[in-house]
Amino acid sequence: MDKHQETQQHDGHAHDDGGVPEGVGGGMDPASAWDERYRSKTRLWSGNPNPQLVREAGGLRPGTALELGCGEGADAIWMAQQGWAVTAVDVSAVALERARSHELAELARESVHASNSTMESRIIWQQADLTQWRPEAAFDLVTSQFLHSQELDWRVPLRAAASAVRPGGTLLVVGHHPDRLPPWGNDHHKHLGMFYTGDQLVQELGLDQPGWQVEVLTSRERPATGPDGQEATIADVVLRATRLS
Repeated sequence: MDKHQETQQHDGHAHDDGGVPEGVGGGMDPASAWDERYRSKTRLWSGNPNPQLVREAGGLRPGTALELGCGEGADAIWMAQQGWAVTAVDVSAVALERARSHELAELARESVHASNSTMESRIIWQQADLTQWRPEAAFDLVTSQFLHSQELDWRVPLRAAASAVRPGGTLLVVGHHPDRLPPWGNDHHKHLGMFYTGDQLVQELGLDQPGWQVEVLTSRERPATGPDGQEATIADVVLRATRLS
């Protein structure tokens, strides 16, 4: 999934230049396509959590969390470090293997400073095709960061995500705003259906119905750097909502 970040700044299922990764969408099944993409480099992302996640979830009381499209795991690892018990889902076995290794490395570093010699994992890594995946539990926080893919109708996994929020819990969705996409993504205009506005999210996920309270619905501009050093200002759609019942 195109969990975009500024080049080498944030983690996720993304393309460094903000476009759809090469090798994804050419008739190959999603798992194979994303595995191939991840194998193309030893590490795609920097290992830093996405900034909107940090901003919106940083003040929440930790509980159980679900992440859709976890990529190489930086967001899930950050949430676990804040005290969340995390279930992190991705279609790519290669990405999940890297995510586990990154988590183990973090746990090893943390154990050096801990009173006991080992630190226990707080993350369940789960492989699943999000076109078919359905949650088996309810969570205090459900997050999706830049879940954009040619093979995936975003409505399907994000509706599933909304259904997985327990009463009193939080839904956090962040994505590219279709009107402020990175200018170096040549194929963006061919795949605008991958992207969404905040109003589309509210309508398609039923967040304007009784039982939900939208806390944050905005478009936030930020600088981005392309694969060849190009600079531009793009915008993130940010939605945070609370399930009331």
